[in-house]
Amino acid sequence: MAKTDPFDIHADDYDRWFYEHPLIYAAELKAVDALLPPSREQGLEVGVGSGKFASRLGVPIGVEPATAMAERAARLGIDVYPGVAEALPFSAGRFRYVLMVATICFVDDPLKAFEEAFRVIRPGGCIVVGFIDRESEIGREYESRKETSVFYRDARFHTAGEILDFLVRAGFQQPVFKQTLIPGEREDVVWEGYGTGSFVVVRAERSGA
Repeated sequence: MAKTDPFDIHADDYDRWFYEHPLIYAAELKAVDALLPPSREQGLEVGVGSGKFASRLGVPIGVEPATAMAERAARLGIDVYPGVAEALPFSAGRFRYVLMVATICFVDDPLKAFEEAFRVIRPGGCIVVGFIDRESEIGREYESRKETSVFYRDARFHTAGEILDFLVRAGFQQPVFKQTLIPGEREDVVWEGYGTGSFVVVRAERSGA
């Protein structure tokens, strides 16, 4: 069952975070942008939320189960469909790429979500996933206080290794990682790989076969 209540009830608080943390937001956008395809047409963001990433990155279509968030994304020009990551309302091979940012920690079945992404991505396309690494500095902080968080109370944070395992089991190949929010570095620094930064992005390919 989609965990939508906090996002419907506290949509204003969710959006306020982006205005109160502009440097972190910019760093996350930069890391995601580095791994998205150059052409943003024929793309989908799963868990588009209020559209803060899709609208800035040129992703035209979104799926969002929380009504209040979907309405905000639509006002930013995103074509939003109701639905959840494990049952996408699209035909096979519809998209050139699928983006998920801060979504996978909220889905009930991460493997099924990635399998659905694989299904709707055409051969030769890719998935791009941005997430907070549970083993990182921010990940440990979020994990330690999630019981008191409106948004993260029901979240299940994952390690980079776990995300990679889900992607491979779903059929994706050739993963490439970027990381940002690195302790001791400026917020806008993006490194290759994972293991140091708190926000990690991985791109993996759907075989052309």
